[in-house]
Amino acid sequence: MDVQVTEGKNLVNGLSKDDFIVTDENQPQSIVHFSHGEERLNIILLLDISGSMQKYIDEIAQTARESLEHLRPGDRVAIMVFARTSAVHQGFSDNLAETARQIASAVKVDVGTSTLINSAVMDAARYMEANAGSDGRRAILILTDNLSMSYQLTDGQVIRELNKADTVFNAIVTGRAIRPRPLDPGKPGNPDFTPANVFHLSEETGGEWVKAEQAGVSFNEMIGHIRSRYSLAYHEPPSEPGMFRHIGVALTETARRRFPLAELKARNGYYAE
Repeated sequence: MDVQVTEGKNLVNGLSKDDFIVTDENQPQSIVHFSHGEERLNIILLLDISGSMQKYIDEIAQTARESLEHLRPGDRVAIMVFARTSAVHQGFSDNLAETARQIASAVKVDVGTSTLINSAVMDAARYMEANAGSDGRRAILILTDNLSMSYQLTDGQVIRELNKADTVFNAIVTGRAIRPRPLDPGKPGNPDFTPANVFHLSEETGGEWVKAEQAGVSFNEMIGHIRSRYSLAYHEPPSEPGMFRHIGVALTETARRRFPLAELKARNGYYAE
């Protein structure tokens, strides 16, 4: 599991394995693997190329080379684009200079005119599972305005697919950056149609989201944040296959005294195998 630790807008670096407490169904777990930046990163850039997004794609393309310098040798990046459908624009590659060049041409791919975010995220999670390989951390970074409706594809289904792929979901939200309001109790609604909510997908998988005033600046910051997360692992306790198990991650009292305002982002659980 990936863990991000921040104080305000600043990343908290320099923590050790002994600074973390991990629980599984409220039972303390022994951390058997710990790293901070050593593992290879597999990241999918998931770009919304519907008509309203052109200028934001241009903005991140201008800063792409600088932004990808946060990554390390051996890290691999794939580019997927979407609107009504999704497509792989560039498969996983460790040629980061070429990846930076490919972002600008991503808008030329024909993926229809409307926008289906949940479907695209599902496709990205499945591509990750099939192509990332067995080692390294996994993350998706979406660039979108979050303006979409999903037909018969709920957030819960997408989150489950992201968890199956061991993938942290992160979002740069442009434009008005609208987060849908929950329905009022008793208010009628069509359960087959649900508004996009990349904020929710991010929070449930332990990722980060940001409302971007300048997409290029946010892209640079988000790549840096994704690359600098902590990686923790423990042995999965015996349980019924398919059962959802809840995870808790916290700092020890000693670490909390050093960083009293620290906030942690991590996935809140997983489905047992």
